[in-house]
Amino acid sequence: MSEDVRLVAWVRGRVQGVGFRWFTRAKALELGGLSGFALNLGDGRVQVVAEGARERCEGLLDWLQGADTPGRVDGVTEIWDTPRGGYDGFAIR
Repeated sequence: MSEDVRLVAWVRGRVQGVGFRWFTRAKALELGGLSGFALNLGDGRVQVVAEGARERCEGLLDWLQGADTPGRVDGVTEIWDTPRGGYDGFAIR
């Protein structure tokens, strides 16, 4: 069984105004077992916080870095941590 982790990712590029947060939430729900949120930042990036099984968080990160995202992703910076909990599902903020 996989350990639970916390992924925090900052996505750079043309990722606001293109449905990026909605599609990120849809992907998290498709992967299943993830909680967290996607949030537009004032500097044009999108912050994604996901907690759940490591494989599922890695799957979400792979998707964020891949070519199937809306808009254009120029880069993703991520950090890994222990889960903090407190999320009810996966939200768009």
